[in-house]
Amino acid sequence: MDFSELKAALADVVAIPVTPFAEDGTIDTATHRVLMRRLLDGGVRIVTPNGNTGEFYALTPDERRLVTELTVEEAAGRATVLVGVGHDVPTAVADAEHAAGAGATMVMVHQPVHPYIAQEGWVDYHRAIAEAVPELGVVPYIRNPQLAGERLAELADACPNVIGVKYAVPDTARFGAFARDAGLERFVWVAGLAELYAPSYFATGATGFTSGLVNVAPAVSLDMLEALRAGGYAAAMKVWERIRRFEELRAEEQSANNVTVIKEALAALGLCRRDVRAPSRVLPEARRAEVAGQIAEWSL
Repeated sequence: MDFSELKAALADVVAIPVTPFAEDGTIDTATHRVLMRRLLDGGVRIVTPNGNTGEFYALTPDERRLVTELTVEEAAGRATVLVGVGHDVPTAVADAEHAAGAGATMVMVHQPVHPYIAQEGWVDYHRAIAEAVPELGVVPYIRNPQLAGERLAELADACPNVIGVKYAVPDTARFGAFARDAGLERFVWVAGLAELYAPSYFATGATGFTSGLVNVAPAVSLDMLEALRAGGYAAAMKVWERIRRFEELRAEEQSANNVTVIKEALAALGLCRRDVRAPSRVLPEARRAEVAGQIAEWSL
């Protein structure tokens, strides 16, 4: 199959939408649609339902499928849908097959959460998923600094639908080496640590980056992408400086507030409730005020 269109779609701001909850704790489907339309109207061209910013690990199987279906419906004809899948192999395969049936064209395979991961076992895990949906583009989400680039190449040799990588190891030199060991031109490299790492990862081979901040300020993320595509690192760093504190708040306490800060910002804008599911928690009052102050400076 020709995956060139999907590869082109990955080289972009890959938005990770939040999953809004209603007062009773269920998924707020009406608000989900509103937030998706806001992203699309803001220029977003690829979205990842069931990503970590969407609280993937806190959703039930039925909820994950609902989020997939809502996203595909709203994105139809306007954006590529890259559905997050994971957990055990049968669960990941079932979610990938559902994504294909719903109309998505790619899946992102979450980093395995098993405490004991052999490099060959990593290949086996992803191969089982990729072989189950040969018509879909497959994008491994890599957070393991020990994984060798040769393992990714081995996976793609067996599964040509493995077309890109979301690389989220906070080490630019390691990323550059991994990409070249796997095949720099063979895959689309997406900086998986969002805007704060995007400039350094683009300098070493990335052509896209993920974003949670894009839920709040699509234009800000797209401004950074435009600068990076043009090789304008000074301009990209101007954007970096604007969002630095906001992203640092998300990264506090080993990213405990990654989702919480995004939902707090959306709540401050009157777009959704701030509710998150355990083990995340809503922000204390002092931090809420700081988030509101940050986004006020962006003139949204």
